[in-house]
Amino acid sequence: MTYQRKEVIGNATLYLGDCLHILPTLAPVDHVISDPPYEDELHAAVGKFATLRNDGKSYASNRLTSFGFEGVNADRSAIAAECVRLSQGWVILFTLAEGVRAWRDDLQAVGAKYDTCLAWVKPDSTPRMNGQGAARGFECAVTAWCAPGHRSWNAGGKRGVYTHLVNNPERTGQHPTEKPRRLMAELVADFTKPAQVVCDPFMGSGTTGVAAVQAGRGFIGIERDHAHFNLACRRIEDAQRQGNLFMGDPA
Repeated sequence: MTYQRKEVIGNATLYLGDCLHILPTLAPVDHVISDPPYEDELHAAVGKFATLRNDGKSYASNRLTSFGFEGVNADRSAIAAECVRLSQGWVILFTLAEGVRAWRDDLQAVGAKYDTCLAWVKPDSTPRMNGQGAARGFECAVTAWCAPGHRSWNAGGKRGVYTHLVNNPERTGQHPTEKPRRLMAELVADFTKPAQVVCDPFMGSGTTGVAAVQAGRGFIGIERDHAHFNLACRRIEDAQRQGNLFMGDPA
């Protein structure tokens, strides 16, 4: 068996296991939207400076000493290949600025049409506490089109800049790289259509799944960490009960 556990929650199917083992067994979906591990360079720097936090409140206390997973460099090309094979529309993958070109090259190498780089602006991002240069104030997301013909999205000529607080009132604080629900809701609204299926191979605490099911999309999520998987199950189950409570309010 390629997965350790499978949960079906309404129109969401969640797998506990390694995405590189599970993705090849899945049938095509409409879109892939995910936040893979960061580049190895950032993983190597974690814990050296008080520039990362995991509680949303303190710069110095409770700082991360490890993300709990490896950097993406060694698996990037394999991840890109599976995402492109799976998607019949968009592939959207978060990355640091340092990883944009590498993701573009790997996505194009397996036939995707690279589109552009989105920016998630973080007004409350952590300052650079050693004062030796600028802090990271934004994160990137590469976008690539995997279907024949013209690209399709719902936002006309909108700029690909998304501004959302990291430490918002909905933040659980239980995952080191948790994305804001409103950020993911805005991406789902811009790039997907009702009843389409979104896959997140690096589900984490389930924020993409929450945004998808609240917007009336199907969802397939994969996560290998037991605690994060259990958290995602609870959050997505809650989102299924709430339905479209947050639809129309992604900002």
